[in-house]
Amino acid sequence: MPQIQNPVLTGFNPDPSICRVGADYYIATSTFEWFPGVQIHHSRDLANWRLLGRALDRVSQLDMRGCQNSGGIWAPCLTHANGKFWLLYTNVHHHMGGVVMDTPNYLVTADRIEGPWSEPVFLNASGFDPSLFHDDDGRKYVVQMQMGEALTPIRFDGIWLREYDAGKEAFVGKPSKIWEGSSIGITEGPHLLKKDGWYYLITAEGGTSMRHAVSVCRSRELWGPYEIHPDNPMLTSFEKDHLVLKSAGHGCFVETQNSEWFTVHLCQRPLQRPGRQVGAREENKSVPLGRETSIQKLRWDADGWPRLAQGDNSPLEIVEVDLISHLWATDVLRDDFDGPALNLHFQTLREPVDDSWFSLTRRKGWLSLRGRDSLASTFEQSLIARRLQHFAARAETCLAFQPWNFKQSAGLIAYYDRFHYHYFRVTSAGDGTIKLGVISSENTKLDYVHVVELPLAAGNQLFLRMENDWAELRFSWSTDGVEWQVVDCVFDATMLGDWVSPHSNFTGTFWGVCCQDLSDRTAWADFDYFDYQPIGEL
Repeated sequence: MPQIQNPVLTGFNPDPSICRVGADYYIATSTFEWFPGVQIHHSRDLANWRLLGRALDRVSQLDMRGCQNSGGIWAPCLTHANGKFWLLYTNVHHHMGGVVMDTPNYLVTADRIEGPWSEPVFLNASGFDPSLFHDDDGRKYVVQMQMGEALTPIRFDGIWLREYDAGKEAFVGKPSKIWEGSSIGITEGPHLLKKDGWYYLITAEGGTSMRHAVSVCRSRELWGPYEIHPDNPMLTSFEKDHLVLKSAGHGCFVETQNSEWFTVHLCQRPLQRPGRQVGAREENKSVPLGRETSIQKLRWDADGWPRLAQGDNSPLEIVEVDLISHLWATDVLRDDFDGPALNLHFQTLREPVDDSWFSLTRRKGWLSLRGRDSLASTFEQSLIARRLQHFAARAETCLAFQPWNFKQSAGLIAYYDRFHYHYFRVTSAGDGTIKLGVISSENTKLDYVHVVELPLAAGNQLFLRMENDWAELRFSWSTDGVEWQVVDCVFDATMLGDWVSPHSNFTGTFWGVCCQDLSDRTAWADFDYFDYQPIGEL
């Protein structure tokens, strides 16, 4: 029997929704401003997972141009009923205005998990985290949190339920609030489950940080009233400094074919920020890998309430499961850009790739990017990146780029959002020379470390590398890929992560390549490969 080693989905994979179809398990997670939207992972033993793909792959399903940091896809819900898959999601247009938020919710379906997924049906925009419940009488219901009324102190206005007619693609009747939430507060992320004549409402509470939790309540009637779990919260890491898995919350239950029960949940593994006071306070820590997904085993006690199998409410790093081990082929982490498509791990910001700025054929065996907006833009960034999934890792590329203007740049980037990044870039130094340096942005404040000036011809082949060692990030470069020069500066890797500033939110560090041209948008940068490799263990 396999052991589940948590987190099962490392790196930025938050808000998990789990679905079983026969012996196959699927987890959908949030992708926020990264395109395509909604990551879907696949397992047959709950311990070994593979990235299967992403559901929302065209602008008609997901238009995120202009969305702010940590906007876009929040908390998808994946279910299977009536012979097909159902996916609900929120495309957050705006979320930094207190109670007033723009949160349109949509539904898409697919006959196969690989897609294609349908055109979206608009549901509402009254809140976020919509979930679809298929009752055993065939009727369907949307359950979600609702945002409170503007200019009032109520930001989270409880959990609301409304019947949905799938045939008409329309709601039936009016919505009704079925639960106010517990004293923990910030009630969101609802899922409904029916078992043994009870309706169980599983929610996230406490906010998706240190106080995060999974709360459970139940009712004999779908519309309530709901009673709270006697030992609520069912799962939390709050005020448990010894735990590795912090911020445990946002649960979703699944029953195996062997009648075992589990909950997926998000978690975080924060690092101490250099130069900060040591302690549990969030401002002293950072989460470069973002919110990740873990799995805990459940039991159902004689009183009809679910509890963690070990008896308390603390998440474990290792969990037993009674399923036959199923390993997948070794994950390919290097892309030599020789094929017709990018490595599956790569994503773009807010919009799909387009032939006008992206090419795998312009220079055979290379990835070509045409420079567009700056890294501060929420519109047209020419940036291709993948999740950082390990505390110790290395990434390397070979760049061919000959800028003629200081407004043109390209290189290797460690990126959290448009206000937080370390960018190892080449740009013009004038007079037939180029310069290599690192530009860093923390909470919109820019710093620059100059590395070297080289002849313009050196831009035909320049090898760039970055290496992460937990809280430290280092860059190096080479003109031949053999002899490497290390940049004489250690960069703060913890600056790229949740909790860092009011401008950092809910994503995680991405590593990739990019190009900008703020002059005439004619500059192309070519990348021969991108090699990402973990160093040692997680």
